[in-house]
Amino acid sequence: MLGKVKSRSKLLRYDRPAEVWEEALPLGNGRLGGMVFGGVSHEVIQLNEDTLWSGFPRDTANYEALRHLDPARKLVAEGNYSRAEALIEAEMLGRRTESYQPLGDLRISIQKEECELSSYHRELDLDTAIVSTRYEIAGMQIEREAFISRPDGVLVLHIRSEQEVLPVLTAELSSLHPGSVNNSGTHLLMTGRAPSHVADNYIGDHPRAVLYETDRGLRFATLLEARLESGTLVVEEGRIIITGARSVTFLLAAATDYEGFGVMPGSGGILPSALCRDQLLNAPAEYTELRKRHIADHQALFQRVELELDDTGTATGQSESLPTNLRLERYKAGSDDPSLEALLFHYGRYLMIAGSRPGTQALNLQGIWNPHLQPPWNSNYTTNINTEMNYWPAEICGLGECHEPLLDLISELSITGSRTAAVHYGARGWAVHHNTDLWRMSSPSDGKAMWAFWPMGGVWLSRHLWERYAFRPDQDYLRDKAYPLLKGAALFCLDWLVERPDGLLTTGLSTSPESVFLTSEGTPCSVSAGSAMDMSLINELFTHCIKAAEILSTDDDFWEELDQKRQRLAFPGMAPDGRLREWNEDFAEPEAGHRHVSHLYDLYPGHVISPQATPELAAAASLSLQKRLESGSGHTGWSAAWLLNLYARLTDSTSAYGCIQRILSAASLPNLFGNHPPFQIDGNFGVTAGIAEMLLQSHQGCLHLLPALPKQWNKGKVKGLVGRGGFTVDIEWHEGRLVQAELTSTHGRSCKVHYDYPVILQTPSGLQIKIVKDTEFSTKVGETYIVTPL
Repeated sequence: MLGKVKSRSKLLRYDRPAEVWEEALPLGNGRLGGMVFGGVSHEVIQLNEDTLWSGFPRDTANYEALRHLDPARKLVAEGNYSRAEALIEAEMLGRRTESYQPLGDLRISIQKEECELSSYHRELDLDTAIVSTRYEIAGMQIEREAFISRPDGVLVLHIRSEQEVLPVLTAELSSLHPGSVNNSGTHLLMTGRAPSHVADNYIGDHPRAVLYETDRGLRFATLLEARLESGTLVVEEGRIIITGARSVTFLLAAATDYEGFGVMPGSGGILPSALCRDQLLNAPAEYTELRKRHIADHQALFQRVELELDDTGTATGQSESLPTNLRLERYKAGSDDPSLEALLFHYGRYLMIAGSRPGTQALNLQGIWNPHLQPPWNSNYTTNINTEMNYWPAEICGLGECHEPLLDLISELSITGSRTAAVHYGARGWAVHHNTDLWRMSSPSDGKAMWAFWPMGGVWLSRHLWERYAFRPDQDYLRDKAYPLLKGAALFCLDWLVERPDGLLTTGLSTSPESVFLTSEGTPCSVSAGSAMDMSLINELFTHCIKAAEILSTDDDFWEELDQKRQRLAFPGMAPDGRLREWNEDFAEPEAGHRHVSHLYDLYPGHVISPQATPELAAAASLSLQKRLESGSGHTGWSAAWLLNLYARLTDSTSAYGCIQRILSAASLPNLFGNHPPFQIDGNFGVTAGIAEMLLQSHQGCLHLLPALPKQWNKGKVKGLVGRGGFTVDIEWHEGRLVQAELTSTHGRSCKVHYDYPVILQTPSGLQIKIVKDTEFSTKVGETYIVTPL
């Protein structure tokens, strides 16, 4: 029954230790991350700290770019696309970002004679955010629990045995970075320095791929403490040795001397080791108190949302203890497992809570978990889809606090981006290109124009400023934070647009992220004018800016200018074959199954296209998706997740569910991390957002209940999803039809409800309203309204 599904959909279980990083289990408190391997004689926890990056503040501007802007635009206007692309790549790009770095490893050795291992069990409980490992060896049962506490800022590892004393334990710290591990009283202190530069791992050999300098780069420290119940502790030769203890609790603190994106590390006198000591000093003495505080903090966020999918009658539903990796294998072979699909949904919520909290850095390509000195794609922020996708589930899944680090990132990028706009393009406002890092680089990277030359990153990011307001309407936030940033992004767009001979406005230099077309000569090229994504982003930004100005009763002349120019935007429209155009012309495609579907932005995450409001455009978007899939699109984790959200918006439940099947079958690693390949976390967040979007949509001015419910989810319930306007929504269904929905108003806004069949709305006063065509009704803060079928 549904009650039994709850445990299986919130546990990752394994019957052996992790042999590779992709089998380890993630922990985090937004700032500190750990990957727990669950070894028997040797436990390893790989560590990250969210401000430990290579590099330091430096000027990345290309001061020669502006002189080539008009010549490049002229080439495009003349149809000389390849020459424009060559000019951009030769003269208008910049340098690469820096890389997110691993901190080190915590290693615990258990000195026990080699004996047969039995009863091994390793699990991550998403509801408590605790990784536990239990096994029996040589007749001794050993249990470990690991978590990273947000309230106390430390990693906690607790080890005990059912027998009176544990075997001899040895704890060590190590790092891939140069540094030292020293005895510090009864503690171990590891210190080191991050690289001053890391070269990309995908552009060939480099004589100094990872560069260390004595006076450049962030310094870091890790401090390890052991708290014993009885026994003795010795610290010697960079190790903690524990003998005769009934139980041991290790506490680990970590810090860097990062003080801000524009501050040279070390200039402020911060001592990372002192920060670590303060963290350990302030942590509660008792393990039970540490654990209690950690769980309460985590569950305050995690338990806001519940999803239960009935799996009675399925093969997997008959075995609660089946390891997650085996469930994946059976799923790939065609077995039904609704609770595994629910587990993937909950996992994305868990990873957001573990990886993004107020005051921390935003989630990067790997979240906060990375073991490599030269990580894939620098483990940076890629703003042409991936950074934004990381935060798609934040608001709808009731994790608004976890959204805040991205909003802070946008604020900081507006500062560096104002120089980029001025220096590179002679424009007002602020602009961001497709990659950024801890140091808030906003200029284009080097490489190919197809990805590097894309000054729309700030425009896409600005969408999140408006979404924060849409879900949690707060005029103070809109006035003080969102609107100034929206206005700055819009000012850049006003200066970036050029007038065509027909009087319409377009972007004179344009790419569609990471995609190319064929010129009339048959040459692959990425630069034209007015790609569909450019025009969609600018139209959306102008719309949000106008709405914000109207709400705030400010800047009348400015929003009127935006409105006038919005009406003159040149959209590519539909191609003769019925698909949406990606570029300003009907170019041939060298890769018809490209992983990016940027020209479908107006369907998702945008709000312009829908089957109800724009059926012709929705049909064109559906055809575009069909052609992409037939040609092999959706093969990477995040791409399949984007398609899932697009199909949910089309209310195509069959195709949306097919995306979930593809993600679990072909794009999920043994620990359920999303596989690009290699690991990239945006796929996890994208699928969580997509499942939520299948159950609730609110982008068309109403709460649309169960818009893309697949037949495979015959019975279930979801609680705590959030709709725009400030509504918390609980929904229960049976045999594919609504049983009941409860809507709780958080901001007292008026509301509309849409369901495919007529429903009855009951107000708190007992009044019943028949809703056939999205009837609008008023609400009061804190009141709950019941929706049932007619």
